[in-house]
Amino acid sequence: MNSKAAVRTKMDESSLERLLGLNSSKIGFYAEVKQKIHELEAANLGLRRKSSEFQAMFDSIGDGVIVYDNSGMVQHRNHVCPQYFPQKTLPGCSCRELFHPEHESAPLECPVERALAGERVETSITSHPSGEKARYFEVTATPIEDSKGEQNRALLFLRDVTEKRLQELQLMQAEKLSSIGVLAAGVAHEINNPLSSVAGYAEALLRRFNEGHALAEDPRLEDFPQYLQVIVRESYRCKGIIDSLLSFSRKSDGSVSNVNINDILNEVLELVKYKSRNEKIEIRTSLQSDLPDVIGDSTGLRQVCMNLLINAHQAISGAGVVEITTKTTKESMVMFQIRDSGCGISKEAIDQIWDPFFTTKDVGQGLGLGLAITYNIIKRLGGDICVESQVGKGSKFTVRMPACQK
Repeated sequence: MNSKAAVRTKMDESSLERLLGLNSSKIGFYAEVKQKIHELEAANLGLRRKSSEFQAMFDSIGDGVIVYDNSGMVQHRNHVCPQYFPQKTLPGCSCRELFHPEHESAPLECPVERALAGERVETSITSHPSGEKARYFEVTATPIEDSKGEQNRALLFLRDVTEKRLQELQLMQAEKLSSIGVLAAGVAHEINNPLSSVAGYAEALLRRFNEGHALAEDPRLEDFPQYLQVIVRESYRCKGIIDSLLSFSRKSDGSVSNVNINDILNEVLELVKYKSRNEKIEIRTSLQSDLPDVIGDSTGLRQVCMNLLINAHQAISGAGVVEITTKTTKESMVMFQIRDSGCGISKEAIDQIWDPFFTTKDVGQGLGLGLAITYNIIKRLGGDICVESQVGKGSKFTVRMPACQK
């Protein structure tokens, strides 16, 4: 009995598919389709997950990323591209819009066309938006091969290197100015020697006129003493300018000593007087006569005064006024102020003016280093510097340093 039941159960299990017709009926087909659908749904879920990951990676890249199709049309772009080129990188735009607007195609110049031909390209471009400063970009184009290796696409990276490029230009300018400074110091030394001879011989001739009555009584030489006095006076004036130039160009050895700010300002004013005359800028000074000395580096303080005076001049467009004041404060501090009637500094920029390479001037007009160096020198010498400014009404820089105790 039990044996027959076991056989029947075995027969039922083995013949179940035949009895139900699963091998030949539509039920079996639908079961396979359902299984395939489950597999496809799982694959699609995995693909969507991977797609989301790749999209997140695509959008997280800090550079502009563009994918061009095999016809050179924008297929995809990340969120950075609209910040650089909002219209030229729209999906469907040709690479011509960005790289060669004058020509239908430029296979030798266009990085996209070269990448579509299978070449990896590294180049740079400059953008000149209307009414804005030039922007510099590094471009890397890489081919994306399809499975058959026939129709390539192009992957393009755009990196904004404007700040880096401007810093390179500024450093080149700084190096050029440094070389000019060395040459100027050498020329000043060469001029100083013959100028001393001119002044010396003019003084010798003047003494002979004063001592020789025959020369003084000669009517033909009546004006000679006056001429010689002018030669002597102007020669020593030139020597004073050259000495100021040599003092300014002298390298600092870092040592500190008693320095009178009035003397420093007068030396620097001698160097910038020509600039004031040429640009019709009036210099007004109010220097305290009994101003105490400060402990400082005379070379560094000359640079501080020069930087502030040059900035004041550059802030003025056309005729204007620069006022220089020195006095002692109640806190036994020596204070000097330089006020200009220039363009002023905006609220947005005033907190950044002490940062290296920050400048509101056009390229080539300023390095963005003057105020940063000024700030560091004053702080190193135990002083402080501040600025008050209003757009359209000018700026006032105030420097305070501890006075020497008598």
